[in-house]
Amino acid sequence: MQVALALVLLVSSGLMIRTFQALRDVDPGFANAGELQTVRVAIPAAVEPDPARVIRMQNDIVDAFEAMPGSSAAFLTAMPLEGRDADWDVIDVQGAQSFLGADEAPIRRFHYTSPGMLRTTGTRLVAGRDIEWTDIYQDRPVAMVSENLALELWGSPDAALGKRIAPARASADGRIWREVIGVVQNVRDNGLSEPAPTIVYWPAFMRGFYAFENVTARRSMTFVVRSELAGTQALIAQMQQAVWSVNRDLPLASVRTMQEIYDESLARPSFTLVMLAAAASVALVLGIVGLYGVLAYVIAQRRREIAIRLALGAQRRAVTQRFVRYGLVLACVGIAVGLAAAVGVARLMESLLFGVRPVDASTYAAVAVLLTVVAALASWLPARRASAVDPAEALAAE
Repeated sequence: MQVALALVLLVSSGLMIRTFQALRDVDPGFANAGELQTVRVAIPAAVEPDPARVIRMQNDIVDAFEAMPGSSAAFLTAMPLEGRDADWDVIDVQGAQSFLGADEAPIRRFHYTSPGMLRTTGTRLVAGRDIEWTDIYQDRPVAMVSENLALELWGSPDAALGKRIAPARASADGRIWREVIGVVQNVRDNGLSEPAPTIVYWPAFMRGFYAFENVTARRSMTFVVRSELAGTQALIAQMQQAVWSVNRDLPLASVRTMQEIYDESLARPSFTLVMLAAAASVALVLGIVGLYGVLAYVIAQRRREIAIRLALGAQRRAVTQRFVRYGLVLACVGIAVGLAAAVGVARLMESLLFGVRPVDASTYAAVAVLLTVVAALASWLPARRASAVDPAEALAAE
């Protein structure tokens, strides 16, 4: 039973290790997270009541950040994995079926973004171009979409360029259709283990976006700065001074690096892995000690029999193999029981797994081989002591 328990915990740990490795291999949609410093800056109406001036202040903040040596900056509604509430809407495509007034329609996540977001975060541009400041200030009706949305609606990223989209909630009369000028790589907004959502990227400032809004400007945005000093107090102090150079009443909030956000997204599988690894280690040690103890006890009980066998000419090697086989039989029974139990446990923890099936043959085989080797070693030590018995001394004691 100790061997069976050890196998179940070792298999669970192995599956979590595979999960952790698979999550590490996922492209989150940004590059070099350790060089990305994020802060949240809100411009309340008390500071600037005019929505049209909000985007000017946000642009000034970006310019102040980029004036810092070796820095690039941008802002958007929220960074990937940040965990903030997402904006959703139904999107209509010009010339296709309209979802206006439809009860059931696919909803799409959307972000308001500034120019330079792709360059700063390292998000890959699959096709087309990025939004530019001239697009914003000249009120050009443009947008970008994620690669998976382009594939779903038009079949390829290149085919998406030039197409026109609009939010379904916008009034059908006088609707402003916005041209898709760029296709962005898929971004894991919801978490590394979740599929990348379809995303529309709107310019950070737009007029007449919705019929009930003359101007669309988000007052609270996440600013991201790429710098080799990310995570240091020196950079945070420079960023605070840069924001204060625009307005002394604007504080920094949610000051984190993307590496910290990325690591937090892995916290749950990391914690599970550590706990299972600790439990598996203890169970493995108990299994080794248990096998060793059982064999040591059996050998002590059969000391006289061993001495007689040796006195009658039995080979010491044969005696050693006899008891090693006995230990391996015990271990194999435990392994068989453990494999059956591990399948059931793995199916229960399926929600924690990513990139690996609950019944992963390589993991089960590796653990079974490991336990067999360990069991053989644990059996060999007392068996070797048994073969070293001096028949004369053992029989004289009798």
